[in-house]
Amino acid sequence: MAEPTITDNTAEHRYEAHLDGELAGYLVYEQDGEVVDLPHTKVFSQYEGKGVAGALVRHGLDDIRARGGLTVTPTCPYVEKWIQRHPDYADLVHQA
Repeated sequence: MAEPTITDNTAEHRYEAHLDGELAGYLVYEQDGEVVDLPHTKVFSQYEGKGVAGALVRHGLDDIRARGGLTVTPTCPYVEKWIQRHPDYADLVHQA
């Protein structure tokens, strides 16, 4: 299976992953000032196990990093575990 195409749906406040033109999943974000909360990752059942969630999180964090000056609060358990497995993204985590 191909890599998902990921876009930022700013109207819905979420990154969306598409496979073969179909919505495969999304990562919700909520920005408050310079802190971006990542509360929920959803992958539809027919796309589970295909790397969609990891691709969403990586893309989202890369996009947030590229915008500069932002940190994240990984309230979604998947995002929190993903960052723990990829410590090169730990610098993005908001320190209260």
